[in-house]
Amino acid sequence: MKSSSSSSSITEAGLDIGHNVFFKQISKSSQVSSPNRPTKISVIGTGNVGMAIAQTILTQDIADEIALVDALPDKLRGEMLDLQHAAAFLPRTKIVASVDYEVTSGSDLCIVTAGARQIPGESRLNLIHRNLNLFQKIIPQIAKYSPHTILLIVSNPVDILTYIAWKLSGFPSNRVIGSGTNLDSSRFRFLIADHLDVNAQDVQAYILGEHGDTSVALWSSISIGGVPVLSFLEKQQIAYEKHTLEKIHKAVIDGAYEVINLKGYTSWAIGYSAASLARVLLRDQRKIQPVSVLAEGFYGIDGGDVFLSLPAQLGRDGVLGVIDLHLNDEERQRLQESAKTILEIQTQLGI
Repeated sequence: MKSSSSSSSITEAGLDIGHNVFFKQISKSSQVSSPNRPTKISVIGTGNVGMAIAQTILTQDIADEIALVDALPDKLRGEMLDLQHAAAFLPRTKIVASVDYEVTSGSDLCIVTAGARQIPGESRLNLIHRNLNLFQKIIPQIAKYSPHTILLIVSNPVDILTYIAWKLSGFPSNRVIGSGTNLDSSRFRFLIADHLDVNAQDVQAYILGEHGDTSVALWSSISIGGVPVLSFLEKQQIAYEKHTLEKIHKAVIDGAYEVINLKGYTSWAIGYSAASLARVLLRDQRKIQPVSVLAEGFYGIDGGDVFLSLPAQLGRDGVLGVIDLHLNDEERQRLQESAKTILEIQTQLGI
């Protein structure tokens, strides 16, 4: 039997549902060449977050080569040797490291974690001026040695730094992505699953907008095993309190701050989050992930170039499109307000 592609009819009557029905395409996107060669990932910054990402990528066999870059040569070499000494327990992966960005040459994906660490009680937005100067040194070097790479920004405040990386790199917007609310959404799914005593993998739920205090919880689209939760409760005439929903969202926002207060930093969850995004991108899995993308023109967001998290389809060419998810009026308004909050900060940067 001859197989058919996903965009062709699937019944004799002809159900012709193509990609464009669900997704709004990214304008001015560029394709990433993918010759038959080893896959290379570079991690910029070998602090707790960078090393958690590198370690997770290694154990999950996502790349053939990992390059580490940091400004501290002794620590950098120590981290490289520590990973290399585990070679007998890991998939075969070449591990290199240098303070010189030439080591990143030819990367398929560059993950940037370098930046000032968020201190207890500090807002992500307060980090911006401490990290701007650093990015002005990092991003042009990445673009020089890997002009066709995909940039994945993890450093905070991630939305604004993703915008800065886009401006400094000169890359098309589909190849500049922020980790955004991918981890926030995982926390959200965990808390809902814990509240309902189900598996988090069966929970479909998104946090969108800023990776921070103005993030937006999409309660209207939450489903468990394919069942829309709020509409199910309404049909069954089961009462629920909005206060309970807001309490869960607040726990998502405060999650990182709580971990930082307890152990001084976050690492493992963002390590898994970034490694998951690397797999989706480099293996062209075309999954929908809540990540920070150029958002103007989506969901009524206007007023200027702004990066914030939307449900984006990701693949080997980076951002392939943004899904046209139904938002209620309150969610749409909050998402637009989140964009305005980020834009207000960006206007002070002068780039």
